[in-house]
Amino acid sequence: MLWARKRPAEAMPRSAAEIVAAELPLALDAGLFEHHFAALLDAVTACGGVERCLARLAAKQELCAATLSAARERDIDLEDIGRPLGFVFTARRHLLPALDELGAQRCAGLMRDLGDVSVPLASRLQSFVDVMPGARTMDRADVRAAARLRRAAWNFAAEVAHFGDPGRFPLMSRWVWDSASQSGALREFIRGNEAMREIPFDNSAELHEGVRAWLSGRIAERGIYRDVPLWIDLVLAQAYVSYLRSMANGSLGGEFARGAQPHEQLAKLLGIDSEEGRPRKSRITGS
Repeated sequence: MLWARKRPAEAMPRSAAEIVAAELPLALDAGLFEHHFAALLDAVTACGGVERCLARLAAKQELCAATLSAARERDIDLEDIGRPLGFVFTARRHLLPALDELGAQRCAGLMRDLGDVSVPLASRLQSFVDVMPGARTMDRADVRAAARLRRAAWNFAAEVAHFGDPGRFPLMSRWVWDSASQSGALREFIRGNEAMREIPFDNSAELHEGVRAWLSGRIAERGIYRDVPLWIDLVLAQAYVSYLRSMANGSLGGEFARGAQPHEQLAKLLGIDSEEGRPRKSRITGS
């Protein structure tokens, strides 16, 4: 089990079996980890140091845990859901209209189901995605918008589930790994990945937990034993930022990469780019 900064009093009940880390089908490279870890330490000096980043991630953790706890106890409203959504850069813009369309009662049920740890993690994320509105026509723009919405829904559900209990559930956002597009931070830890047409990683929680176990070992070798799940998130985000900066355009689009410094991209990707860790405002009207 990985250590978290602290477990809020409202932490999720442990009613489901722990995720068993899978044996990785392809070895990760310790030298690449050292490269990304060094880049991370350089980047965070420009935003107040690693402790400040960890504190902001801890605030995100506490908010997600509190939201899931409230969803188990009552019908939360759209404003409640908008708070953690403000911490999810890859979802907060595209998901808002769909949540408005679904309405408060339906969304409250979705959050309650997302926090149901008796259901496997990947199934909870997929169930959240499956209720999103589909394309209204076969027009190419509508189809693309529907696909973008599904990615945003997955990313939001993945972040809330992970940060609700980061020591227990891996972060399964698409930017960490997406087997369909063969892209994500995990690719950046594989030596010679540029020459590989296909990486034999799936999207399972067990694969993600296997990667976390490997990263946890590398972090422990640095003498770090506190906040390890949050350190892992930082290292993964740094690897993905490095990938984005090496490409003319990343899957998050030019709005993310254009003109920004590495530490700004790192904070934006993790949703901690506002002052004192407060989320960006995500207004859901409940129309």
